[in-house]
Amino acid sequence: MLILTMAQEKKSLPLHLSIYQQAKQFALGTHPLSQYGPPLLLLGDAVLTSLIIANTSYTEIDWKAYMEQLQQYVDGERDYTLIKGGTGPLVYPAAHVYIYWVLYHITDKGKNILLAQRIFGVLYLAILAMVMACYKRAKAPFYIFPMLILSKRLHSIFVLRLFNDCFAVFFLWVAIYMFQRRLWTLGSLAYSWGLGTKMTLLLALPAVGVTLFLGRGVRGALKHAWLMGQVQIIIAFPFLPINTLGYLGRAFEFSRQFMFKWTVNWRFVGEETFLSREFSMALLAGHVSTLLLFITTRWLKPADKSIMRFISNALKFQEPLGKLQNAVASRLSANYILTTILTANAVGMLFARSLHYQFYVYIALATPFLLWRSGMHPVLQYILWAAQEWAWNVYPSSDSSSMVAVGILFATVIGVWWGTRKDFDNLKGDPKSEATANKKRI
Repeated sequence: MLILTMAQEKKSLPLHLSIYQQAKQFALGTHPLSQYGPPLLLLGDAVLTSLIIANTSYTEIDWKAYMEQLQQYVDGERDYTLIKGGTGPLVYPAAHVYIYWVLYHITDKGKNILLAQRIFGVLYLAILAMVMACYKRAKAPFYIFPMLILSKRLHSIFVLRLFNDCFAVFFLWVAIYMFQRRLWTLGSLAYSWGLGTKMTLLLALPAVGVTLFLGRGVRGALKHAWLMGQVQIIIAFPFLPINTLGYLGRAFEFSRQFMFKWTVNWRFVGEETFLSREFSMALLAGHVSTLLLFITTRWLKPADKSIMRFISNALKFQEPLGKLQNAVASRLSANYILTTILTANAVGMLFARSLHYQFYVYIALATPFLLWRSGMHPVLQYILWAAQEWAWNVYPSSDSSSMVAVGILFATVIGVWWGTRKDFDNLKGDPKSEATANKKRI
């Protein structure tokens, strides 16, 4: 039947128009054969990743230090402030310790680098499959999928560097997928474990909070927040009795000093500006202001309520969403959830004082989707993606590469804000919306 339909279409159109129409349908993901695109991309990347491992030299950066720190943990050290490696002290939450404890034993105390690379290769492909699943649930077009597998820097981070960011981003995408399927508890657990691997996932927390608030209400969101807190307490428990403040200070070190020579993003402002307190405060102000802009004008739109109404209900100790809770929760599409969480992460990356090369793992997997959500022409999407990829492959970073890296993030954030301006405009005629209910009362 499918073949007959395609044949009829070919007869009704000139050959070149028929090929163009089918290619367009394939790119948009509406062609029957486009469902095979993502698996084929994944298979192709599996071959590419294997070739990279086999033919490209491994570069030592943090793996040896991770193993030195794990050796001290295995030997019984539980004071976080005393655990150190060749690159410095242990500065990640305890889930990082448990993940690399497993790798420590599997890879013969870190000596079997090739096995570690293969494990990270499998991890990379698992993340890629998860990202594609999230994209598909969000109804993203197929033409953006190739951008996911073409990143030189992304392959390097996983199989040539073995950074812990790889595990953190894996659990972030698992959380997103679970939230898309409304498996709120599993999503909260995955997110908290990822946060327990590296505190970078805090950048997504505002969007996670808004998503849980709209999906579960205030009480439900608070329960999930407490669940996340319990996970952090449990994973940190072996270290807390010895030196609680030491653990918290190292695992979540907000006062960390950044070195100008390693920065990828803000190099073009100059070292004096980069290290200044004024610059740090300006970035913080920009971060908070941009988050508030998205929260008030984009992320809370499914609720169809004014901010003042939220505040008024909260002051009266009432559930802000009231009787509309179920209706609001039903409006949280997979597209909305993915857009919201990835945008929060992009905003955080834009205003981060210093990004190192491994942070690209949080950006590269999100950029194709966010550029599509911006509504830009597909050709422009690929141009911006290619420019970003170039910027993150310049080593060491230069004024021009850092300017491009920041510029693309800025364009992405502004583009998403503009591209989502009409989302949920159809609520004005929804009988379950508060605005419609108010009109009926009048």
